Amino acid sequence: MNNSSSINKLFGGMRIAATGLNAERARIDTIARNVANAETTRMPGTNEPYRRQAVHFAPIMERMANGQQMIGGVEVTEIAPDHSTMFEEIHDPSHPDADSRGYVKMPNVNTMKEMADLITAVRAYEANLSVQENFVRMAERALRLAE
Repeated sequence: MNNSSSINKLFGGMRIAATGLNAERARIDTIARNVANAETTRMPGTNEPYRRQAVHFAPIMERMANGQQMIGGVEVTEIAPDHSTMFEEIHDPSHPDADSRGYVKMPNVNTMKEMADLITAVRAYEANLSVQENFVRMAERALRLAE
């Protein structure tokens, strides 16, 4: 085994954790955008309220030297509008975006669900960060032992 493949294997865990950090950061940013627009009843250029955005992940597959595939991390495949949840309508005839019946379409953002998702995203981010910190500590110990 040559040195470059040994180094690649050594840093593989750190690269995987880095992909998790990037994916969770995108998820946290998207959740923050959803919460910030939870009361936006009309988006610029449309007559519709803000539509909740959802982050979609997929595994990053890597081919090993023996031809097998293994997961090499995770990536954000898209950040897409959530069409599975309907807009809620509230009766408020005085609202500037009310229709002729006096109903206003509200964004399909459930702030309680978003906050729960935020907690899991932050914890996943912290877990990936912890993996990287532990890797650095182990590498430092290994270097001290090699002296």
